[in-house]
Amino acid sequence: MFDALFQALFSYRPVVFQQGEVRFDLSTSTVVAAAIAAVVMAAAVVTYRSVRGKGTLRDRIVLTVLRMAALAVVLFCLLRPSLVVRASVPQQNVVAVLLDDSKSMQIPDVNGQPRAEFVRQQFGAADRPVLKALADRFQVRVFRFSSTAGRVASASDLTFDGSQTKLSAALSGVRDELAGLPVSGVVLVSDGADTSEAALGESLLGLKAEKLPVFTVGVGSAKLPKDIQVDRVNVPRSVLKGSALLVDAVITQTGYAGQTVRLDVEDDGRIVGSQSVQLPSDGTPATVRVRATASDAGPRVFRFRVAPQAGEVVAQNNVREALVNVRDAREKILYYEGEPRFEMKFLNRAVADDKNLQVVTLQRTADNKYMRLNVDGPDELAGGFPKTRDELFGYSGLILGSVEAGAFSGDQLQMISDFVDKRGGGLLMLGGARSFGEGGYAGTPVADALPLTIDPRARAGDSNRFSRMTVAPTRPGQTHAATQIAPTEAASGARWKDLPQITVINAPMATKPGATVLLTGADERGAAQTVLAAEQYGRGKSLAFLAQDSWQWQMHASIPLEDMTHENFWRQMLRWLVDGVPSVIESRTTSERVEPGESVTIESTVVDPSFVEVNDATVTAHVTRPGGDTIEVPMRWDGEHDGVYQGTFVSREPGAYEAKIDALQGQKVLGEGTVHVRAVPGDAEYFEPTMHEAPLRRIAQETGGRYYTPENLTGLAEDVRYAGRGVTSVEERDLWNMPIVLIALVALICGEWAYRRAVGLP
Repeated sequence: MFDALFQALFSYRPVVFQQGEVRFDLSTSTVVAAAIAAVVMAAAVVTYRSVRGKGTLRDRIVLTVLRMAALAVVLFCLLRPSLVVRASVPQQNVVAVLLDDSKSMQIPDVNGQPRAEFVRQQFGAADRPVLKALADRFQVRVFRFSSTAGRVASASDLTFDGSQTKLSAALSGVRDELAGLPVSGVVLVSDGADTSEAALGESLLGLKAEKLPVFTVGVGSAKLPKDIQVDRVNVPRSVLKGSALLVDAVITQTGYAGQTVRLDVEDDGRIVGSQSVQLPSDGTPATVRVRATASDAGPRVFRFRVAPQAGEVVAQNNVREALVNVRDAREKILYYEGEPRFEMKFLNRAVADDKNLQVVTLQRTADNKYMRLNVDGPDELAGGFPKTRDELFGYSGLILGSVEAGAFSGDQLQMISDFVDKRGGGLLMLGGARSFGEGGYAGTPVADALPLTIDPRARAGDSNRFSRMTVAPTRPGQTHAATQIAPTEAASGARWKDLPQITVINAPMATKPGATVLLTGADERGAAQTVLAAEQYGRGKSLAFLAQDSWQWQMHASIPLEDMTHENFWRQMLRWLVDGVPSVIESRTTSERVEPGESVTIESTVVDPSFVEVNDATVTAHVTRPGGDTIEVPMRWDGEHDGVYQGTFVSREPGAYEAKIDALQGQKVLGEGTVHVRAVPGDAEYFEPTMHEAPLRRIAQETGGRYYTPENLTGLAEDVRYAGRGVTSVEERDLWNMPIVLIALVALICGEWAYRRAVGLP
């Protein structure tokens, strides 16, 4: 609309004025004419100065300005102004038409039709309006692009099934393809939904260096009327079999504010979790926590899905997929107890049937005498609590019961702290007469690793601190994995209210900054105290559980015999304690999902049994392809980070890939690790499905082109012609005969006449 009005008033399109240079005819005749006009202008000033008695000063000023402006317009015409522009020579230049061939072009938001239909209508055949206008002036070469750019005979060859949009790669590819040819410009037709992580800056620098303008055409709607999108899900890469996954998902929407939808979690077609969520106002993200059970071992693809709603424009973005390695492994936890007590007995009984937890118990029975339970062999813990890092770091978790700090040497106390900080293990300290402040841990390295600040004034044997507590989860505790004691979050919250009291004999402690209180207790007087707190410490995490008799949740008279609350509590808490504890070889890929044919980079961190990084290991990845054959991928130290090795392979066929990584230091086997990755067509094209105007405008502005919408596309060919690129000729366009000049002259003369009549001047 603006372009059409501008051309009607100024005879030419805006690009002609942007690229052109204004010149005046300074010949003798025009100079004489200009001098005569100047004399007339001076006479007009004198004329209005002579009518002082017939009008006010303001009237004389207004009339003088109007007369001078009209004469200035006449003077402008007498100087015969012209616009000198460089125009492309017909059929001597190339124009590249770059068409988006990705899946997002199938979204039906252009007057109810897919975006691809607009491309077909304007560029689908030689007789289409825009393509014909370009072909009349240029040699047109048509390219398709999604992840890469490629030449096509016409837009009718497009399939619109590309799973990625890479604007930077497409522009760079076309620039390389047309190198050495006289190119007037590039026409880029896209919805701007760039799914790559590559920045546009580098490709734009190359285009600017060659002064190659890009004219971008944005296709699609900037806002969909109705759409729900599962924006993101936070899922761990690896969990123990049977663990409950607590996943935070973010849902965005337009057009469904106030409605309630259900987020389902599917594993191989089975719904393993579900949570309802009420959608907030349009554009406001809704965060929902959903619980799912990882019951089957192996690499599992979990689908987080909201059922398509009535009138929804895009249904494909209602689903997010995540690959989770469900490990059927047995995590070893060392439980050191300083005295015989029921808590140890019932804790072991609670996890006895959990095949993925092995609680190795070391109980002190007398000085330098111990009872060992659930050990792997006669030599394990034969000398009592581990005295070397290698021995202690072989466990994933450590539980300290009612055992005083004096039972450890200074090196062992530091080793326990390093177990959490550097090894990344999980530490749990239980309440008791010889733990926390009462056990003399204040000021020790172990105290640094705990989530509560131990009061050094606390002393063992102070019976005044005995308190009966009614336990309840805090707000964070209601959704924390360690405190889920029932099948659902709601049932877990209700069950906590019915549990009997437990007792606490340790002095109340303040929570450290960064720690999270999960359970609190209230005594008979209503005084509150922390019962369970958690903290991330270095690479690992720690828990402080102050109850000394959680077995009451199993043996109290109010608890039915078949009740599993006590078992659920300890299994969930210990599973969380060892969840994510690193092994000797920790492996990962840059993404758990790649396009078939893309390369996959495996990165592994290798440490020795003391968890010191190793830079001289021989590391190999044994990659099993979907067809069953295996290839070996050597991995090399990256030279920058201690213990970090990298290797790359190409996912030649779609499907699931498994990489088993082993490391040798000399002849010594350090360990093994496993990582999984999928090679499947991506669905990123359907997320953030609106037309993205900002990158398209940026491309046009930084390269000297122009941004268009389907409504103002008719002048595209004319604008490319005057871009001044390629084989050009100089053209001179008269400006004195523009309609705006006549309109301005008539308006000024009529304005002067009307003003004179209004103020009563002849």
